[in-house]
Amino acid sequence: MNGLQLTAGRSYPLGATFDGEGVNFAVFSQHATRVTLCFFDEAGTETYLVDLAERDGHVWHGYFSGMQPGQQYGYRVHGPYAPEEGHRFNPHKLLIDPYAKKLTGHPVWDDALHGYEIGHADKDLSFDRRDSAPFMPRSVVVDPAFTWGDTAQLDRPWNETVIYEAHVKGLTQQREDVPHRGKFLGMASDPMLEHLNNLGITAIELLPVQAFIDDRFLVDQNLKNYWGYMTIGFFAPDPRYMSAGDIAEFQQMVARFHSAGIEVILDVVYNHTAEGNEAGPTLSFRGFDNASYYRLTGGGRYYVNDTGTGNSLNFDHPFTIRLVMDSLRYWVEVMHVDGFRFDLATTLARTGGTFDRDGPFMRAIRQDPVLNKVKLIAEPWDIGHGGYQLGAYPAPFSEWNDKYRDQVRSFWRGDDGVTHKLATRVAGSSFRFDHDGRRATSSVNFLTAHDGFTLMDTVSYDNKHNEANGENNADGHSHNLSDNCGVEGPTDDPDIIAKRAQRRRNMLATLLLSQGTPMILAGDELGNSQMGNNNAYAQDNEIGWVTWDDHDPEFLKFCKDIIAFRQNTPILRQSRFLHAQPRLVDGMPDLFWRRADGEPMTAEDWARPGLKFLGAEMRMARGTPSYEPRLGAIYIIFNNGSEVRATLPTAADGHFWSRGFDTGAALPAQDRPRITTTISAHSVVAFTLKPIPTPA
Repeated sequence: MNGLQLTAGRSYPLGATFDGEGVNFAVFSQHATRVTLCFFDEAGTETYLVDLAERDGHVWHGYFSGMQPGQQYGYRVHGPYAPEEGHRFNPHKLLIDPYAKKLTGHPVWDDALHGYEIGHADKDLSFDRRDSAPFMPRSVVVDPAFTWGDTAQLDRPWNETVIYEAHVKGLTQQREDVPHRGKFLGMASDPMLEHLNNLGITAIELLPVQAFIDDRFLVDQNLKNYWGYMTIGFFAPDPRYMSAGDIAEFQQMVARFHSAGIEVILDVVYNHTAEGNEAGPTLSFRGFDNASYYRLTGGGRYYVNDTGTGNSLNFDHPFTIRLVMDSLRYWVEVMHVDGFRFDLATTLARTGGTFDRDGPFMRAIRQDPVLNKVKLIAEPWDIGHGGYQLGAYPAPFSEWNDKYRDQVRSFWRGDDGVTHKLATRVAGSSFRFDHDGRRATSSVNFLTAHDGFTLMDTVSYDNKHNEANGENNADGHSHNLSDNCGVEGPTDDPDIIAKRAQRRRNMLATLLLSQGTPMILAGDELGNSQMGNNNAYAQDNEIGWVTWDDHDPEFLKFCKDIIAFRQNTPILRQSRFLHAQPRLVDGMPDLFWRRADGEPMTAEDWARPGLKFLGAEMRMARGTPSYEPRLGAIYIIFNNGSEVRATLPTAADGHFWSRGFDTGAALPAQDRPRITTTISAHSVVAFTLKPIPTPA
């Protein structure tokens, strides 16, 4: 091949590795009989094929001296085509390197992408001999070196973290002042960094950016996989988010976020791949070693589907774990990201099909000296048996807490009998998370996320409106715990507009005043709506994009203020749980629950279905060490009833309760000591202890 010399190379690292003088190729396949490496020119023409003759265990390898970054390649893998035994090798199908660091694009849907003949009477037991290369992207050799300068991973403590969940394209596509809109470079442009810094965001959590495909059934409807939960390349940034096709654009984005003090967390999808079930295409893993990479059933022909997407990766196999661990380390060490949110993490923790919090993957990541230092967030469920595991993950994992979302929404919607549940969520859901030395920040609290209604839609729609998805509004869940406040959808009624704004303030204030780690959905601070679509996974358009025009400046200012209030109040962001136990420093309990008359809540009070008032008096937790601030207190009132005259707790000598935040009224110009005060209907008020001013 143009004078390039092939030698044995080595079995590590897996993938295509440029060392300055050439490229080492290494791939795993336990059951293959022959592995062919295919090279392509820039036009996509297959120019050279060579078998990897060296095999070390189950790793096939070879080295090309003189080869440079930019070389396009793929694989054809030979072996038994025996679907009923779990094997689906088909050398007519060009395969993406599972360790590819860059792809030329995305598959173009054609029947040739399938290893079997579509329409054949034997279905997936048939064998298709058409070449898939014309329809497949190629893997590309890269040199991932990047000059990071003074920027570095931030390692911000969890108790200082405010997460902002965002979509790379959706956040910037409608910002006319952003260069490279919809791209990595646009995400970290000056206007976006200014907005996030002004808002008080400390970490941005990006929806999937690893290379993914558009599902065929969506393409047939002229739709796209907008969210990106169909990964096909665990190392490659998706080409659709790069302006010039250079992976350094992702690194530049991360560097700029870090220079602005913002961490980068990736939403990663390791529970399944884009190849689907037995009817799906052969793009990579299925063609390399179907029986090793996937959990199979029915003798091997069918796929375990704990994910709802057609397949589940097999975390009982060491090379599957190695693939995921190598991928995670790559994104940390080479791309400098600060953490990960694991989609359907229960699948990753399954051993023999059963959730095991101490299973192989969980052990691997907890002992890894690179990964156990970054932020790890589990989505603690999948759809398999025993899949819901909220609170069951070990440190250092935090977890998305959907119960927080549901019960805060339910309280502010006005449901009866939920105030006691609100109390548990405000206190950090300790009954779920306080075990095995876990921190109070383990609960990632959220009101909204990419999946479901936006905050504006939560107060504007009673029902989902997903007609644009082409599934007759049958997709998406119906358990939204939403309330349209009187009219379904947009309205000009000033009273309804005011009611919706008040409820949004109350909900967001609850989020930022709760123990745990808050997460905000991008656009909620602007009043963004998806027109009632609660499953906008296929809406790469104005429905799914954040709308910046005509945003609500008053609500945006409120968001900035409540985030700043949280960051300036250590009591609100503790690492230790509050259990209403006396503190050694002063004998005061770290948590009181109070009625409107200031008296402690009783069992009878908690059981009242119509209870709409809750007072929470908080201090630094029992056990807070002397080197952390332990003085002060905060009293938070959640009132979803009518206006009430509330009695405040007895203040410490020389101090008084100052109204620090109020969603129902403007802050008073001057505060003074008081015993009782008026709390507006349907509002949240936070008081902090302050010294009584000395008379001049």
